[in-house]
Amino acid sequence: MSPAPRRHGHGHPSRNRRPGGPRRTGRPEDLVRRTAFDVIRAVETRDAYANLLLPARLRDRELTGRDAALATELTYGTLRGRGTYDAVLALCSDRELRRIDPPLLDVLRLGAHQVLATRIPPHAAVGTAVDLARTVAGPGQAKFANAVLRKVAGRDLDGWFEIIAPPGGSESARLSARYSHPGWIVNALGDALGPDRAELAALLEADNLRPRVTLAARPGRATVAELAEAGAEPAPYSPYAAILPEGDPAAIAAVREGRAAVQDEASQLVALALAAAPVAPSDGRDARWADLCAGPGGKAGLLSALATERGARLLAADVQPHRAGLVARAVDDRAAVVAADGTAPAWRPGAFDRVLLDVPCTGLGALRRRPEARWRRGPEAVAELGPLQRELLRRALDAVRPGGVVAYVTCSPHLAETRVVVDDVLRERDGVEPLDSPAALAAVAPGLTGVGDGPYAQFWPHRHGTDAMFLALLRRT
Repeated sequence: MSPAPRRHGHGHPSRNRRPGGPRRTGRPEDLVRRTAFDVIRAVETRDAYANLLLPARLRDRELTGRDAALATELTYGTLRGRGTYDAVLALCSDRELRRIDPPLLDVLRLGAHQVLATRIPPHAAVGTAVDLARTVAGPGQAKFANAVLRKVAGRDLDGWFEIIAPPGGSESARLSARYSHPGWIVNALGDALGPDRAELAALLEADNLRPRVTLAARPGRATVAELAEAGAEPAPYSPYAAILPEGDPAAIAAVREGRAAVQDEASQLVALALAAAPVAPSDGRDARWADLCAGPGGKAGLLSALATERGARLLAADVQPHRAGLVARAVDDRAAVVAADGTAPAWRPGAFDRVLLDVPCTGLGALRRRPEARWRRGPEAVAELGPLQRELLRRALDAVRPGGVVAYVTCSPHLAETRVVVDDVLRERDGVEPLDSPAALAAVAPGLTGVGDGPYAQFWPHRHGTDAMFLALLRRT
């Protein structure tokens, strides 16, 4: 695991608590650490997503500025580093980790992150963790936490790496311990890199870096120049993307008004590549577009704006009604949104000229944003999702007219979710040809390189600063 940015835990004077929130004390760091702990526990016990829950907790508890920044660092850093910290804690505890009460184990992980990967002085990191252990587990467990974390503080992170990730061990075990990824993910990412496997450590390290906040200016409704005036900087690839170095995106008028949105640059580019791919015949119909797994609406929002500019209309569908509701808020007035199952479509065959299919997947390409995902799924999830991914692609190909184009997209680089799915479906049916996806991307992002030699394209966090998104453009003949 790459050491997280070091921060000091200073805060502002206490304030009155909001109704229903935890009490503030004279030590605001207590609430900061308790907030991080509560989110980590919710991730563990309720399958909550930290990127959704943490902002709500910060608002409810009126944590802002440096307090909010520290709570964010402690939450995400602990979730990312769990594998590394567990390896260290196992050496420092006289109990097996599985025999430690789960809330206390999360306190120990939080304490280990403070000790090993922040600038908080070790005595303060241990002391605040012990105080938290006393609150959530009682005085006896606090003594145990104190003993364990003092041992953790006996070495710095590099010193522990020499023990838990020795050079003589297997590559998979060494990288798993050092970069805090389960072994099965390390192996899968290495396989996906193929001949570029030497980049594996760089990829794992990139997964442990906080992602940039990237905005998309929706065509015809906002511009990158407008976002730049609000403090963002033009992004390197997408003509509609801007990077926000700091601050709350919702403070930007275009975002508040729905004319721009937070959207990863790779996510923008796969939608742009679909919109730019040539349909056949070149003078044929190009008025009906579809996004068949549209929730929560990032790509649909961009596609609907592009479609409107070109006189086309978008149908956006999601099988879950609440996600379809999110899509409805993201698209423009010309788009139609329905709750529908892409494996049992309500539309007629050949109804569309362009179809985006961003299939449900393991999300291994977005571990920077959802660090808990690496611990939540096992390799069996890949096998479970495969049949659904194949069936959705079959139905998407049925939904596009001859000469029309389907974009098969996943936010995962796992081979069994990407090229294996596409190749399997292409083998079983005639009348479909893969287009050159890297060339299509180069047409909309001239400076883009490193996405592969075709016909498929793969983005990488360590190369592009984006999610590891896969794209296959397929045209019916």
